[in-house]
Amino acid sequence: MSIKVPANGGSNSSERERLERRIAQLCRYIGKSPWVFHVNTGSCNGCDIEIIAALTPRYDAERFGVKLVGSPRHADILLVTGPVTNQSLERVKLVYEQTPEPKIVIAVGSCPTGGSVFYESPFTNAPLSNVIPVDVYVPGCPPRPEAILHGVVLALEKLAKMLKGEVPGVKE
Repeated sequence: MSIKVPANGGSNSSERERLERRIAQLCRYIGKSPWVFHVNTGSCNGCDIEIIAALTPRYDAERFGVKLVGSPRHADILLVTGPVTNQSLERVKLVYEQTPEPKIVIAVGSCPTGGSVFYESPFTNAPLSNVIPVDVYVPGCPPRPEAILHGVVLALEKLAKMLKGEVPGVKE
């Protein structure tokens, strides 16, 4: 899914501002801040840098409570990057099992969504959906922070549906 970000900001609100409003609305609706655990399964770190960029002051997802946690036992959302190497296969499964229900898995980047340049490599197990269930795919090599935030919005909508049985409408 492609997100178009206006170059000049235009008279309409930017895509980033729209995503930020939607994240705030969904966090209020579900009554808690989503905590994220990041799992690197052999990535080149391009996606990891973009995830950090989404948390830094320019995009500032942390002001809504979207924050990285140090343990999967505290997480609501798993952000997975990389093509799932043979070395990381069991770790990914273990992290998924340790994450409490309800949980959402976001595959960030081209490697976990389809394998990218590692497609059909004997050393990888891409796509991620062959290893654990994936709820949201954020394609790109690497995806922009806006695309990652869009993936978080989709994940929060799915989490709201799991917790409350419905998703609130968009308020502009």
